[in-house]
Amino acid sequence: MEPKPSYSLEDLLRIMERLRDPEKGCPWDQAQTFQSIVPSTLEECYELAAAIEAEDYSHVEDELGDVLFQVVFYAQLGREQALFDFPMVVHRLADKLLRRHPHVFADGQIEGVVDERTDTAKVKERWESIKAVEREERDQHGALDDVPNTLPALPRAQKLQKRAARVGFDWSSTAPVLEKLQEEVTELQEALARDDASAVEEEFGDLLFTVVNLGRHLKLDAESALRKGNSKFEARFRALEAQAKARGQALESLDAEALDQLWESVKTQESAP
Repeated sequence: MEPKPSYSLEDLLRIMERLRDPEKGCPWDQAQTFQSIVPSTLEECYELAAAIEAEDYSHVEDELGDVLFQVVFYAQLGREQALFDFPMVVHRLADKLLRRHPHVFADGQIEGVVDERTDTAKVKERWESIKAVEREERDQHGALDDVPNTLPALPRAQKLQKRAARVGFDWSSTAPVLEKLQEEVTELQEALARDDASAVEEEFGDLLFTVVNLGRHLKLDAESALRKGNSKFEARFRALEAQAKARGQALESLDAEALDQLWESVKTQESAP
């Protein structure tokens, strides 16, 4: 039995070209546009993140391939419309990396070596100054100009806050953020007391925004922290379901007190040695 061939990046690009062939290609791939595959791109990135969080590295390999396929798909669409192609994407990326890492690549050359070492803080500072120059070149002068509207709400809130902080619009420590959080909770309670649906939504949004700000001051990533919170809740809820089933109980038949007792039992088992 002959070993399976080891495919190359060139093979992948050719496969994508064949899939999009107007006469002999795949009808689904032929029908796609830049806009139509964006949901798939986002889904593949989240699946990659999930595999990494689970430390399922064989899955990580698969998901990285799926993400790469998205890049190749966009590059093929760009080539067909004479906008750009894969080599141009690679060139732009390599040029950007060389330009943004002068502390590694002397004179912007791939093999150029910088003998003097630097620390992470200086790297971040230089990175931001280089990106600021790039924004100026794109005629983006506002601190928030290139924060994408399409980012999910939690990471976008975090990015907006970080940009504002760079120009001095920020709290000096965690304590005033906690005070602001209490203020937002009070304002939400007041809106609820007035039964003002519009104000409730607005105050709830302010509360979430402040929670993200608190996470930033604690040097936590809001999206990552919430994903971990989701996973913890899911694991506990599944354990709660299992306990109820073992007792011959249906969750729907239990009152709030019984459900709370089950929940506390699950938490107790978690903390048991």
